[in-house]
Amino acid sequence: MTDVQHDPKAIREAVRAKYATAALRVAQSGTAACCGSSPGSETITRGHYSAEDAAALPQEALLASLGCGNPTLLAELYPGETVLDLGSGGGVDVLLSARRVGTSGLAYGLDMTDEMLALAEENRRKTGLENVRFLKGYMEQVPLPDASVDVIISNCVVNLSPDKDAVLRESWRVLRPGGRFAVSDIVLRAPLPPAVHTRLEMWAGCVAGALTEADYRAKLAAAGFEGVEIVTTRIYGAEVFGAESPRWWRELDDADRAAAADCVTSAFVRAWKPGGAAVERRPAMAAVPVIAGDEQRGCCGGVSSTCC
Repeated sequence: MTDVQHDPKAIREAVRAKYATAALRVAQSGTAACCGSSPGSETITRGHYSAEDAAALPQEALLASLGCGNPTLLAELYPGETVLDLGSGGGVDVLLSARRVGTSGLAYGLDMTDEMLALAEENRRKTGLENVRFLKGYMEQVPLPDASVDVIISNCVVNLSPDKDAVLRESWRVLRPGGRFAVSDIVLRAPLPPAVHTRLEMWAGCVAGALTEADYRAKLAAAGFEGVEIVTTRIYGAEVFGAESPRWWRELDDADRAAAADCVTSAFVRAWKPGGAAVERRPAMAAVPVIAGDEQRGCCGGVSSTCC
């Protein structure tokens, strides 16, 4: 078995290739990329956007939404704010953010995949939104100045980075004092067995690179954030590893399968950069209903049935 934990280039290329394929599928055929994709993808992302949100967006933006939550709703955006979406994909969360911050605000989308950036720009054109900018780059090296954004959002992307510490340091750097980090992500209840953690397909599938809640809290604190809140939004079972039961999954022993299938969740993660006037309006995080994995199965069952 190849150990990919210390091969960031291999991880990044696996992720880039998967998301490029997803963008091309949406652009060329107008269908969601989840069917036939990597294990776990079809059950992680479903039903996160309201009918009102869906009606305001191009179908292609929704089909290319590869997230595990709706950070634009839970981040509680305000008119006039500047928002940065890490790993913006087809642009769905950027476009929703742009509407929420209004014409006096600005929404950036950052992505490393040319195909996703092209799809996102086409989706922006269809909406006619002018307060949107898409940037090419890595979330470990954000191409924006210090203290230039009010809110950082992300939708099931931080887990894909082989260097989360760099992502969180960069997030802290570009946030203004009092700014907030508000992302949806895959969070583990316990560490994954090595037999899962070292699989490239499980990195690209948003599982192998996920942090435990304790690690997430520790890394956010080390980057300088305070007021960390992590709320589980969905709990998955064995179905996260794919209904087709890939050979490597069957090759795991019973203990590894049980450990892996019991620890994967989606969560909303929020933290604050110290200082600034915005600190005075920190609302308590709204209650979020928890969805059990068994309640959300299947693939390509709706406009937001996509793949992480």
